[in-house]
Amino acid sequence: MANRKPVITVVGSSNTDMVVITSALPRPGETLLGGRFLMSAGGKGANQAVAAARLGGNVWFIAKTGDDIFGSQARELFRQEGIHTEWIFTDTKNPSGVAIINVDGNGENCIAVAPGANENLMAEDIGRAGDAILNADLVLVQLEIPMETIMKVADLAGRSQGKLVLNPAPAHSLPEDLYRRIYAITPNETEAEKLTGVLVSDEASAGKAAQYLVDRGVKLVIITMGSKGAYIYEGETGKGRIVPAPKVRAVDTTAAGDVFNGALCVGLSEGMKLDDAVTFANKAAAISVTRLGAQASAPWRKEIV
Repeated sequence: MANRKPVITVVGSSNTDMVVITSALPRPGETLLGGRFLMSAGGKGANQAVAAARLGGNVWFIAKTGDDIFGSQARELFRQEGIHTEWIFTDTKNPSGVAIINVDGNGENCIAVAPGANENLMAEDIGRAGDAILNADLVLVQLEIPMETIMKVADLAGRSQGKLVLNPAPAHSLPEDLYRRIYAITPNETEAEKLTGVLVSDEASAGKAAQYLVDRGVKLVIITMGSKGAYIYEGETGKGRIVPAPKVRAVDTTAAGDVFNGALCVGLSEGMKLDDAVTFANKAAAISVTRLGAQASAPWRKEIV
């Protein structure tokens, strides 16, 4: 098995994104005319799987979609991206997930999600797909699927040499027992604040938030800070630093965090040094925000220079 390519298993959500681009984000009760519409594949899990595959990762995706046109289209797109789709389950009772996204002229967005089948990706499904986790080098998961399912993923990852990477998005409280099973956690500033109670605005506050997470058992904390870059804190060394991001003009930030996470896992799976893997992820995310759409914005490996 000397030539075995490292396996990245992504467990998470798959949605169809319906995007309206307007000059500003509408206020409550306000209707804005003159917007532009596009529809694309999304969902945090799917976005991360596609990002990792485009950047050269050997990706398996565990998810659940509805028995509908959106689910069929999603599976076909994953196959075209070279993602292993054997463990994408079909839900005959619930529709595929849908996200309604509004993007303004500065690339900022607001998102409403109808999870559909994503909420029915259950622990027993993970048990059926267990080999895809047990044989993985890195397991990447987010919070758009049930917590019971995430705990099952963590349990299986803990039985093997696979490292669990948690992107805690959208942020909500985590079971205390989960923290010690996490190799790396990758919140953005808002998510870090929700998890720790620390308002993250600079390197010092990021360090305080990171220490909170390390104290609960996380080995590595990477806080994405938009244009500032990413803050890394290694629990074993107690050392933190910011890895800067390239300066770009943002058009749509919708999937920037997802692209970062997919790219980070590719870098780590290839044995890059930590700072190099984060730099690689920063570059990929920076490219993604210059493009519209979620999965559509993920760059290819040849674009990372």
